[in-house]
Amino acid sequence: MYFANAEGPVFRPPSEAYSFILRVTIGCSHNACTYCTMYRSVMFRTCPREEIMAQINAAKPYNQNIRRIFLADGNALVLATDKLLDILQLLKQTFPRLQRVSCYAGPKDILNKTPLELAALRDAGLRLVYYGLESGDELVLRQVNKGVSAAETIEAGQRIVAAGIKLSVMIIAGLGGQVHSSRHAFHTAQAVNAIRPQMVSALTLMLYRGSELVEQFERGEFMPLPPANIMAELYQLVSAIDLPLGSHCLFRSTHSSNHIGLAGTLPKDKARLLQELQAAEAQLRYLTDWDPYNNVE
Repeated sequence: MYFANAEGPVFRPPSEAYSFILRVTIGCSHNACTYCTMYRSVMFRTCPREEIMAQINAAKPYNQNIRRIFLADGNALVLATDKLLDILQLLKQTFPRLQRVSCYAGPKDILNKTPLELAALRDAGLRLVYYGLESGDELVLRQVNKGVSAAETIEAGQRIVAAGIKLSVMIIAGLGGQVHSSRHAFHTAQAVNAIRPQMVSALTLMLYRGSELVEQFERGEFMPLPPANIMAELYQLVSAIDLPLGSHCLFRSTHSSNHIGLAGTLPKDKARLLQELQAAEAQLRYLTDWDPYNNVE
C-alpha cells in the first residue's frame, strides 16, 4: 500500500492501515534489489529532527486516537540508535495511548545493531519489525542483488527475535523463477525454521516496469511461474516449515499480489493450509490463457 502525495511514494504494510505513518527516512538505503521499484523515484536521505518534529506536531490534535505508529520509509533501522531512541521517547511523550511502534527493516541495518541496541529499542517501544527476507536461498539472493548472504539473512531475523521484538517475515513466492523454484522454496523454509518468527507473510512476485528483473524477463533470462506453479512452490514451502510444537506463527498470503488468500497458524493449521494449496493448484492448472506479461505492471 502506498500514498503518492509526498516526497516520493509512501509505503506501509497492509496491517498498518490505521497507523500514524511517521517518515524518519526517505526512500531505501539499499534500493538495489532487481525486483523492487518502490523507492526508485526518490533519493535516499534521513530526516532531520526538526522535520520529524513537524510531523509529530501535526499529529498532536489526534493524539488521543493514535495507538499505532509506523516508522517509514523502507528501513528505519538505518538510523543511529540514539536517534531512534530519541524518536521513540518523543512518541511516548506525545501520544499517551500509544501501544505499538513498528517499522520495515533490511538485513544489513539489523546486523549493524548490537543485541544491546536492539533490546534498548524494544524497551523504548519498538514492538514489531517487518523484515523482507524474500528468500533463504544463497543463489536467489545473489541474483536479485539483496546484498547479503543466506546466513546473514537468518542471523538478522534471529537477532530481532532474540531481542524480544515481534518479527513479521516477508517472503516472495516465485522469486527464483521457474529454474530455481524448488531450491527457493526449500531454503526459504529452512530460514523460517531457523529464525522462528511470529509471523510469515507470503507475497507473490510481480514484475514492475523499471526493474532489472523485467529487463531480464524480456531478454529471456528470467521466466516467472504460472499461478499453479506458485501454488506448488508454496506447498513445498509450507511442507518444509517445521516449527516446534507449541509455536504460534501466523502464516498469511492475503496480499493483493496473491492468487488466493491463505490464513492460518503454524504448526497447528499446517495440514489444512497444505490441503488448500493442493486444491488451488489443481484448480489453477486449468488456466490455459496465462501469459507471463500478465505479471508485468
